[in-house]
Amino acid sequence: MSEPAIRFIDVTKKFGKQVVLDRVNVDFPTGMTTVIAGGSGQGKSVSLKLILGLMKPDSGRIMVDGQDISAMGRRELNRIRTEFGVLFQGAALLDSITVFENVALPLEERTSLSRQEIKERVEEMLARFDLTGHGDKYPAQLSGGMKKRVGLARALMLQPRIMLFDEPTTGLDPKISMEIYRLFFETQKKYGFTSIIVSHDIPKVFNLADQVILLNNGHMTTFASPEEIQHSADPEIISFVETTMGQIYVSKEMEKIS
Repeated sequence: MSEPAIRFIDVTKKFGKQVVLDRVNVDFPTGMTTVIAGGSGQGKSVSLKLILGLMKPDSGRIMVDGQDISAMGRRELNRIRTEFGVLFQGAALLDSITVFENVALPLEERTSLSRQEIKERVEEMLARFDLTGHGDKYPAQLSGGMKKRVGLARALMLQPRIMLFDEPTTGLDPKISMEIYRLFFETQKKYGFTSIIVSHDIPKVFNLADQVILLNNGHMTTFASPEEIQHSADPEIISFVETTMGQIYVSKEMEKIS
């Protein structure tokens, strides 16, 4: 079995008296999709910031490819961040530049490619995400679903080995959300990156998951599949599911039982 892409070892993070993560130990398997679910304010986005080194844990270690990023200086962090792609809630596109320029930005900032090489790569990526012909548009001219496509195209320009998604379907209607999830699934299978998705969109997002992590009261509980959540006999997990998820995902396995 390969080394986890990311590993939390005894990670604690507090804000004043509030304990967001309490001696957490969890692995994020290489090349797989992990969904982090939990109620509002439980620390889902904080977990992503810790992984990116935007925050440091109060104690414990965060390992990325066997390296402790919590002990790294700025130069080392910047180097390892090139291995990450991030898709934020609102896609975080720059409104003052075109779609083409947004997607080209990582190549312009991080590589020494010629203008023609950048043009060719951007056009190829736009074609992959059905964005051909939209390169000259500005973000304000795009639908919510198209903005997500542009954001994902930009995030993949440097061929990251790890992709982080922070509430990727916020503000989208159910039909567009399902299209975006389908796109995430197809893209992950094509590129083979490690994917971590933070979402409140339960149960739909479970269909993407190879592993589910429930974050509750400072603790992370790992499930090898969404089905395992339904089989849990832990009163805290049962209560958490009932109060924060409502009618939980019904898998094909559970449909046969019911």
